[in-house]
Amino acid sequence: MSTASVSKQKECHAPAAPRQSARDRIFNAARQLFYKNGIRAVGVESIASEAQTTKMSLYRSFSCKDELVTEYLRESVREYWDWFDEIVAKHPGDPRAALQTIFDSQASKACTCDTRGCAIGNASVELTEPDHPARQVVTEFNQEKLTRLTALCAQAGYQDPAALARGLFLLMDGAYMSLLSLGSTGPTSALPQAARAMMEAHPRL
Repeated sequence: MSTASVSKQKECHAPAAPRQSARDRIFNAARQLFYKNGIRAVGVESIASEAQTTKMSLYRSFSCKDELVTEYLRESVREYWDWFDEIVAKHPGDPRAALQTIFDSQASKACTCDTRGCAIGNASVELTEPDHPARQVVTEFNQEKLTRLTALCAQAGYQDPAALARGLFLLMDGAYMSLLSLGSTGPTSALPQAARAMMEAHPRL
């Protein structure tokens, strides 16, 4: 049997890729549309159409659009902490290097990703109702981010870790907001240098 015949036979018997469930298709379509167009601009009809399903199927998977938005943001938060924790783990015993690498990595991500910036930050602008379930996800995420930055600053031996963490927090969020209007070649590209200067300006114990 020729090599080509064997290869073709293997292709014929290769297992087919598992088909995504309707819920996964709906969720993935919603993530793309929410990020690209904004949460308020996207309706359930658009999501169902993009997912090649029906509104009835969508409502069987998610009770309402708010639930879908909340799960979208929860997934964004999980991905963020995976990224954050991976960086910190690469610098055991050196929290200052971890801090600097976080800003180096954010700048690199920002300059190569879609200019829509941070999904969680964008949601914080769109979702203004304090009782919106997704708003709570945004608030808790930002509180946790400030807590983790403060802990790293304390571990790095800064005299006023809370003050430095607040400044670094503003740099992080400001870099993504700048990306929305001025693109990756604007002030966002200076994020690593700005973070380094801020850390060097704060006294250490």
